[in-house]
Amino acid sequence: MTAAPTDAPVRVLVCDDQALIRTGFATIIDAQPDLEVVGECGDGRAAVDLARRVRPDVVVMDVRMPVLDGIQATRLLAGAGVPDPVKVLVVTTFNLDEYVYEALRAGASGFLLKDAPPAQLLNGIRTVAAGAALLAPEVTRQLVGRYASRISPPPSAPEEDRLTPRELEVLRLIAGGMSNSEIAAALVLSPETVKTYVSRILTKLDLRDRVQAVVYAYRRGLVA
Repeated sequence: MTAAPTDAPVRVLVCDDQALIRTGFATIIDAQPDLEVVGECGDGRAAVDLARRVRPDVVVMDVRMPVLDGIQATRLLAGAGVPDPVKVLVVTTFNLDEYVYEALRAGASGFLLKDAPPAQLLNGIRTVAAGAALLAPEVTRQLVGRYASRISPPPSAPEEDRLTPRELEVLRLIAGGMSNSEIAAALVLSPETVKTYVSRILTKLDLRDRVQAVVYAYRRGLVA
């Protein structure tokens, strides 16, 4: 009797212009039985070319790199109009926060800080690979909120009329960096109910994931 095949590991491309960081990330990732590094590169152009060639499940992308920066590379891999987008997890430092915000608008599925513990990086890769978005809550509050004031919300937002008062409340909490479990506790709801609300919000507003929901909320002026 033939054994059932096991799930294939998540294929990861690591892109960072600092060889030491790149090697460190690759070593941590490759040590996991469910993850596999399929390539490494040191600039954004190489990341785009290599990702199109090897088709990783997730690209771990630095922001500031030579030849082509991480924002432009993300836009080419995951931006609007890309026929077969690749999931991108941006890993950066606080002093590059404005660049991270632009990376989210370019199509990144999430971001983490470079000084995050290894377990958080691994969880981030798995989360993004599973099709969910990842926003470090402390970064969401301090980073996205800081730059939201530069974005003038449109004079009208008819899409918001499709949301119920409860869905608007959930959207504001998502934009505040809360996880589903934190929202459930705050609103005294079950996590399953919150998950349903999140799904409805994304569908009604034609958004891809929680990252886009956060950017949408700030751009519409729903969160101060």
